[in-house]
Amino acid sequence: MNDIYTNIALQVPEILLPNKEVDLKKWSVVACDQYTSQPQYWEQVEQFVGAAPSTLRLIFPEVYLEDNDSDTRIKQINAAMQDYLENGVIQPMARKGFILVDRKTSHVDSRKGLVVAIDLEQYDFNKGAQTLIRATEGTIVDRLPPRIKVRQDAAIEAPHIMVLIDDPERTVIEPLFDQKPEKIYDFELMMDSGHLKGYAIDSPQQIDQVVASLQKLADPALFAEKYQTSDTDAVLLYAMGDGNHSLATAKAIWEKIKQDAANPDDEMNNPARFALVELVNIHDQGLQFEPIHRVVFDVEPAQLLESLQTHFGNNCSIHRFENEQQMKQQSAAANKSAAADKSAAEQGQQNHIIPFVDENGYGYIQIEKPPFTLELATLESFLTDYLEKTGGKVDFIHGDDVVKELGQETGNMGFFFPPIDKHSLFKTIIFDGALPRKTFSMGEADEKRFYLETRKIK
Repeated sequence: MNDIYTNIALQVPEILLPNKEVDLKKWSVVACDQYTSQPQYWEQVEQFVGAAPSTLRLIFPEVYLEDNDSDTRIKQINAAMQDYLENGVIQPMARKGFILVDRKTSHVDSRKGLVVAIDLEQYDFNKGAQTLIRATEGTIVDRLPPRIKVRQDAAIEAPHIMVLIDDPERTVIEPLFDQKPEKIYDFELMMDSGHLKGYAIDSPQQIDQVVASLQKLADPALFAEKYQTSDTDAVLLYAMGDGNHSLATAKAIWEKIKQDAANPDDEMNNPARFALVELVNIHDQGLQFEPIHRVVFDVEPAQLLESLQTHFGNNCSIHRFENEQQMKQQSAAANKSAAADKSAAEQGQQNHIIPFVDENGYGYIQIEKPPFTLELATLESFLTDYLEKTGGKVDFIHGDDVVKELGQETGNMGFFFPPIDKHSLFKTIIFDGALPRKTFSMGEADEKRFYLETRKIK
């Protein structure tokens, strides 16, 4: 059995799991880029974990990124990694292999995945990339340095990255459940976040089956037929789902290792060349695409709306309502009217309706002949420059309730966006390239990947 399959950018990794004495409910915590405007969530996690071994000690929750103790926190993370390795808190699986995952959340009964390692040599997050692994949204390079600082001296990685495959016939992940693989964990997640089961996929036959199925998805002729491209167009096998900037961080470190090497070819077996991820079939019924909303802080809402109207001119109108129900009814009617205007839609001029909330209540922005296909892209074409000039800041929010809670606070403003069609994602990336950053989310915040598996990266 091979360890590396370069034609599908796949490595069979040596996965480390917590030993049988570890309380998995305390060990496993949600992705570090969640609840970034809700420090109380992470305070509750801290209280629940206490002194128990936990991935909380291996990650840097992004809610704390702007605190002044980042250097101390990173040293503590690196020390915890060494401690867990040296004292057997985490140990290798019996054999190299994958882990089949079945996740239950408060919203879905089952979301299936497969933990594998992918080859960073075949990943490029830059615009126009034609690699096997591609970003689905814009990567903000300025956001990488603090993440690089966390990972560059780390002994292990604990991934929250979820990578999508477009497998409508369900050939890669789903058949593995029929083989009744060995169960290696089964437990309730903390904070009422659902249930998680994991199964070892480590026999040569099982691995060969996964490899063969992925190779078929990557076949250039079948790819061209599937997406109506030419035989010479580059194959897209893996599209980023969650953890875009985490994978970009791993890529940046890997490129730096090669750059600093006297002979880059000598580094090709370096474990930093690979990244542990969970593959998820975009056609999985348990995979829900949710919009990522925006809340802006330290702004004057009336002034922001006035500047917005100036930016878009006569094509922009603002509509306010007494309550949320009226806003929803009227914005839905406006959307329905816009969708009915087929001639405008065919010309790419369908109106954008963007609901908002601030301390004065609810409303929506209507923009005719918008400059972009997505509502989010249209708003961000104004918002990015505006916040740079005014000094305001933006956060990316999962869930309407949090937008309403934060958006109504004085000096804040929340914007709501619709979900995108997950079945069109691969085709959109192939033909149009990456979407705006934080366009969609795979589920709500509590449905995000919880850390559990780890892998040595040094």
